Amino acid sequence: MTSPSDDSAARPLRAAVVAGGALAAAAGVAAVLPRADPRAGLFWLLGLGVGVVLQRSRLCFASAFRDLFLFGHGRIMRAVLAGLAVATVGFAVLMSRMVPQPALGGVAPEAHAIPLGVHVVVGGLLFGVGMVVAGGCASGSLYRIGEGYIASVVALVGILVGLAAGAHTWNAWWRASIGRGVVVWLPLLGGYGAAVAATLALLAAGYLSVVWWETRRGVAVPEAPRPVLGRTFRARVAGALDVTLVRGWPAVVGGVALGAFNVLLYVAHMPLGVTGELSRWSMGLMTLVGWSPGALHGTDRLAACALVAPGGPLVTHTLTLNVGIVAGSMAAALAAGEFRVRWPRQARRYVQALGGGVLMGYGATLAMGCTLGAFFSAIPSLALNGWVFAAALAAGAWLGVQVIKRIP
Repeated sequence: MTSPSDDSAARPLRAAVVAGGALAAAAGVAAVLPRADPRAGLFWLLGLGVGVVLQRSRLCFASAFRDLFLFGHGRIMRAVLAGLAVATVGFAVLMSRMVPQPALGGVAPEAHAIPLGVHVVVGGLLFGVGMVVAGGCASGSLYRIGEGYIASVVALVGILVGLAAGAHTWNAWWRASIGRGVVVWLPLLGGYGAAVAATLALLAAGYLSVVWWETRRGVAVPEAPRPVLGRTFRARVAGALDVTLVRGWPAVVGGVALGAFNVLLYVAHMPLGVTGELSRWSMGLMTLVGWSPGALHGTDRLAACALVAPGGPLVTHTLTLNVGIVAGSMAAALAAGEFRVRWPRQARRYVQALGGGVLMGYGATLAMGCTLGAFFSAIPSLALNGWVFAAALAAGAWLGVQVIKRIP
């Protein structure tokens, strides 16, 4: 019989073997994917990285907002704000090269800047309620699917249903609000320097507000103790593997890493966002069952994660990004010994996950993105719609907390 110390020494080795196998498999897939889309292999690898970061740091945007109102602590929210600061600086450097003179060139390509209007507010409110009720946002659902959560699969189905419902009402929203909205891109108002300074100042104010909120609630969440380094080479290698592959990462490490991955994705082509590709799945399924919404006004002129019409090649770089997030999370969970199929213990969790997913899908349709595209990529894009969505998202999360408090 092995002792606990023997098992703790073997865990890093098992994790390294699993991680090595996952890397080899990922490299094989990446070598084949360019046949379908030249950028697919790169986005596959970046998606894997995002999935690993989300799983290891437990970085879920639903938790970031929910925990503030439900538990009074903002550990994950502070990490999200740190990631936003990293992405803001990186995006600004990239956009300043794409459009050196904003007043002459307009909005930077692929920046998540969309028309402002009541649709952004309604979308944020619905998404905020939905992610709390469902127990995870869109990206959170993807990485939890990689950990084996069946409720997250149900939530993903709900998101597809919500996107379908949003597509069927899109033209009405276009006439009432979206088509009349104005894009407010901050560099057009005062240049990149002023836009970045204002964004970083607002993020710093948000960080201080979170700290004040925690102090007011009297909540303090201690960070995990730092591991003690071994004295031998073997012990230090095992310790490094244990910290990287087995133990959970500090949330702030995940936030900063996610911000860096967002910059890399923008360098490759476009910022982080998952619901645009999910809408392609939803539209394709509707077409198969003969429930197509028909032509959608203005979607070809919108950035961010606007609805995507079905068709084209089956394998795209956005598809490999989404699948890569799931695969990266699964690889990280397997290496840490955290993967297992988790069925909801209560039937109402299926209803919660499905209903919350529908709200998220519909909200993402109106806001043209989820917590990634309409928030984590929009604010670094120096677009005012990111801040409007964030405020509505926070209000929706508060409402969602009131809902789950009343669920037995």
